[in-house]
Amino acid sequence: MNDNVRDQYEAYPYPSRDPADEAKRLVVGSPSNLLEVNHYLFGGRRDFTKPFRALVAGGGTGDASIMLAQQLANAGNTGEVVYLDLSTTSRGIAEARAAARGLTNIRFVTGSLLDVESLDLGLFDYIDCCGVLHHLSDPEAGLAALTGALAPDGGMGLMVYGTYGRSGVYPLQDVLRQLVGDRALAEQVSYARRLLANLPPTNLFARNPVLRDHTGSDAELVDLLLHSQDRSYTVEEISGLVRGCGLRLISFIEPLRYDPATYVKDPVLLRQVGSLTPDGRAAVAEKLAGNLKTHVFYVSKRPATDTLAWPDGPEAIPCLRVLDGAQLAKAVQRDLVLKGEFDGLSLKFPLPRLATAVLPWIDGNTTLGEIQRALQDLDPRQDWDHFKAQFDQLYQVLGGLNHLLIRYAV
Repeated sequence: MNDNVRDQYEAYPYPSRDPADEAKRLVVGSPSNLLEVNHYLFGGRRDFTKPFRALVAGGGTGDASIMLAQQLANAGNTGEVVYLDLSTTSRGIAEARAAARGLTNIRFVTGSLLDVESLDLGLFDYIDCCGVLHHLSDPEAGLAALTGALAPDGGMGLMVYGTYGRSGVYPLQDVLRQLVGDRALAEQVSYARRLLANLPPTNLFARNPVLRDHTGSDAELVDLLLHSQDRSYTVEEISGLVRGCGLRLISFIEPLRYDPATYVKDPVLLRQVGSLTPDGRAAVAEKLAGNLKTHVFYVSKRPATDTLAWPDGPEAIPCLRVLDGAQLAKAVQRDLVLKGEFDGLSLKFPLPRLATAVLPWIDGNTTLGEIQRALQDLDPRQDWDHFKAQFDQLYQVLGGLNHLLIRYAV
């Protein structure tokens, strides 16, 4: 990263975080939730009680580092999380957050991810690089450097900006650069707020309903509109970036948002879509939706068939990432429809008849076989084949929305 980028994060550490809030909540998200990491990168079979090394490349104010370190500590893991960032101000906030939680499994390093080899940090089972590659002058070099630090059977969780969902950002960045780009950053913030208050309704930024980051703190405004170096990616460009570094794209998050069938129901059109490659279908979905402002995805040195977990048999353990099964069952019991808002787009997903009976059993410890047998005790018709067909329909929806993940006992 150039000096301007470093100076920006020293003055406006991002995202804005208060260490005192650690007493109230753990900030969670994607990528890097341990259930996700296990599901997408280790076939659901990773034993997190054994040593596990994770690198957070571009740690910022600490969201991913704190989440990973806390979840590893909860699992009794003896490994470590290495936090790496150029900004000493951001590092200070992340360290204060770790101290507030009493976390001792984070190693804090100041430096660039481009220098990860010379920093002699060793190899990592997992690397998080969220919101960083698109701020590098050479993102390919950045991803290549991280690939070199990845263990042969490891994987990464990445996030980069999405081109179509950021419609209006770059013209506004250009305007501000032209008008006040030579002024101090604090002055630029003031002018940016004035400009936002005076945008005509026809302006692309003003018409984009998914761009709301700037309504928070000044740090969010600076990162969105006053960044000295950023770019965005389409699905095709991400595929090229990943392949160029010898990696394989395992899955986008949430998978259903990258499925054209989520947006188009016409069977004739869907037959045409069915002839495309997985990357081609994801690219079509991105263009149809038009509201993907970021792309979160998992990559590995191994093929998807070797990493992604599936609910193949009775020994599979279904896990809800953040939802509560019993509460979700009550919420959908009347019409068996899951409703959601996805960056301004309202979507509805029908659930199978057995959903309300299955959901309360999903606790992250009970196997599919145990759930099926419990339901069969209540209704002899619920043999394995009938149960599995119903569960697969449930998994198609909840798994596709990244709510339902799979692990196996190890």
